Amino acid sequence: MNSMESELVILVDNHDNEIGLIEKIEAHKKALLHRAISVFLFNSNGDWLLQRRALNKYHSGGLWTNTCCTHPLPNETNLEASSHRLRQEMGMQSKLHELFSFTYKEPLDNYKYIHYKNLDKNISINHYNYMVWFKKIVEKVQLHKLKSGAI
Repeated sequence: MNSMESELVILVDNHDNEIGLIEKIEAHKKALLHRAISVFLFNSNGDWLLQRRALNKYHSGGLWTNTCCTHPLPNETNLEASSHRLRQEMGMQSKLHELFSFTYKEPLDNYKYIHYKNLDKNISINHYNYMVWFKKIVEKVQLHKLKSGAI
């Protein structure tokens, strides 16, 4: 799949029954219930193999997580999808077992609202977390607000 193609995920109801397909980013932005898989590998000592997410991921970039994750394709079993992703992402093969399933809904770290005063303070303290162009825009907004008396 190239970057111009969208990845579809399987929408499910609360009982994991398929109810349709939707573009992955849209499912995440709208927090729609969809099928996803997390793979955890352990060595013979019981150590967990973790992976650090790429810094450029659209959510949770740079955070440590399980070995790999994926969304099964239509007509693909969870184990087939897991094995495929493990080979693709980690270059590994292993016998996998499906242990359990659960439902969760969490806000992603890349979609949030923040009050301007908190944003300005956060940029001052954590300037390395923000893109250079974004900091310049915030400065211009601040100047505009000062001139207009909005601050």
